[in-house]
Amino acid sequence: MHNVIAKGILSSNNGMNIYRGCTHGCIYCDSRSICYGMNHIFEDIEVKVNGPQLLEDTLKRKRKKCIIVTGAMSDPYIHLEEKVQNTRKALEIIERYGFGLAIQTKSNRILRDLDLLRSINNKAKCVVQMTLTTYDEELCKIIEPNVSTTKERFEVLKIMNDNGIPTVVWISPILPYINDTEENIRGILDYCIKAKVKGIIVFGIGLTLRDGNREYYYRNLDKYFKGLKERYIRQYGKNYEVVSENHENLMKIIKETCEKNNIIYGIEDVFKYMKTFEEKNNEVQISFDI
Repeated sequence: MHNVIAKGILSSNNGMNIYRGCTHGCIYCDSRSICYGMNHIFEDIEVKVNGPQLLEDTLKRKRKKCIIVTGAMSDPYIHLEEKVQNTRKALEIIERYGFGLAIQTKSNRILRDLDLLRSINNKAKCVVQMTLTTYDEELCKIIEPNVSTTKERFEVLKIMNDNGIPTVVWISPILPYINDTEENIRGILDYCIKAKVKGIIVFGIGLTLRDGNREYYYRNLDKYFKGLKERYIRQYGKNYEVVSENHENLMKIIKETCEKNNIIYGIEDVFKYMKTFEEKNNEVQISFDI
């Protein structure tokens, strides 16, 4: 890890990344892409030591309450969080000032902060997002090696539901010739139904590969899935979007399952739900984009 003094903490859309980099080791990670301009080794976590103070200063100046979003680029519950606790400090500030939260992770470390998540949700709205890609536990340990297994994440989703905290599941990415099967997708959907998730986000059956993450992904294919890299190169070349041959069938299954179980499915609808601030006491809804 290395410390930096950040100039700002919230994006124009109220997105926040307390850390830069990750130690989860997911073989498909888009955040490794060169285009994001990370000028340090990905596993050498950049810690914004003044992040919590920047967040508090920013929220003090906000004229209207909104949803604070975190976890899109760097998981807020990487291993280092146990020591640094910048995520917890940020949640304490969000809770103190009455803002909402949409937080995304693959780790059951989030359960440590259940008290804050409940309090935020009681005042405004807290949405916990979990990524589920692989129903098979052994396969999960290969493609997402240093993070909570799918079953452990499913348990988190159930606990959040038991505490009245809404959840959203990202079924993404789905890797061609690895986990793009009906059995896998139905297994994940079964978890979503049992956990009573509010919404499901899926952009398509496949993944994106750009300079930086493509090379890392291919190295892992060579390590764990012999011969598959060559098949990718033959079929997809250097395409940015790598779409599974099973895309249409699996997307149909997801759509039909969501409709049957009253799960929000449309991407715009799910994001609108997550980004709409709800002040519980006054029953006022305010747009996320302020």
